Amino acid sequence: MVAAIRVLIVDASPSTRQIVTDLLEADPDIEVMGTAPDPFVAAKRIEKEVPDVILLDIDLPRMNGITFLKKMMSQCPVPVIIFSDQVDIHSPVTRGALDAGAVACLLKPSTGLRDFLLVSGPMLCDAVKSASRTKVRVSSPSKHAQPKLSADAILPPPPKWTTGTKTERVVCLGASTGGTESLRVVLEKLPADSPAVVVVQHMPEGFTANFAKRLNSICQMEVKEAEDGDAVLAGRVLIAPGNRHMILQRRGTRYVVELKDGPLVSRHRPSVDVLFRSAAR
Repeated sequence: MVAAIRVLIVDASPSTRQIVTDLLEADPDIEVMGTAPDPFVAAKRIEKEVPDVILLDIDLPRMNGITFLKKMMSQCPVPVIIFSDQVDIHSPVTRGALDAGAVACLLKPSTGLRDFLLVSGPMLCDAVKSASRTKVRVSSPSKHAQPKLSADAILPPPPKWTTGTKTERVVCLGASTGGTESLRVVLEKLPADSPAVVVVQHMPEGFTANFAKRLNSICQMEVKEAEDGDAVLAGRVLIAPGNRHMILQRRGTRYVVELKDGPLVSRHRPSVDVLFRSAAR
């Protein structure tokens, strides 16, 4: 019998800790080994037993979540999922959390958490399972920051003038960390015969497949994690897999997607910039 994934929940709100505990423990593969209202209590709990995954809020008493995350990554690296209402696609806090070593950042609504988890709860459980398989390493300060590359590293800029045959319409969507709920709201309302949709959601490897499966179960359109060479068809949504760039290509009168490795673009792979550059071309 496979051991359950042990999760430590660090959140200042007693009600949030209880709601999330109830949700996670409803999954037979997950066990909440403990909860903590702040990083100091969490640290004492970790001294006794190291969890498989930590679900961490940012706004915490005595020490904020990002500072605690950095200390964890330098001393006792554990897969950490940030679950906070401060997660936002434009928030430097979100980028700071990922840079500090978080494997994912998920939006926690400021109100209506129980109702929110009725819909998005399975995605949180899937995120915990994927995080438990993620290998994290002790972080060490680098002497030189990695260059922030543009889409030019993958594709040259589009020509000023282009001509081509008429094709089906394609909708390109991009979202950074924290955009999962926004994508759900948009895609869930599209009818089954909508034009093809290609999506880059900045998300780590291992998370996009479960994300696509979850959306497929609630959307009228077919939603799947993209595979190299997949046809871009009306009624279908293709989501770029974590750690692979996705490029839109035209073959005759139809479109397909190509998956590429390549360098990080704007410190992301997949990169929204790369998908949009390919569409512009």
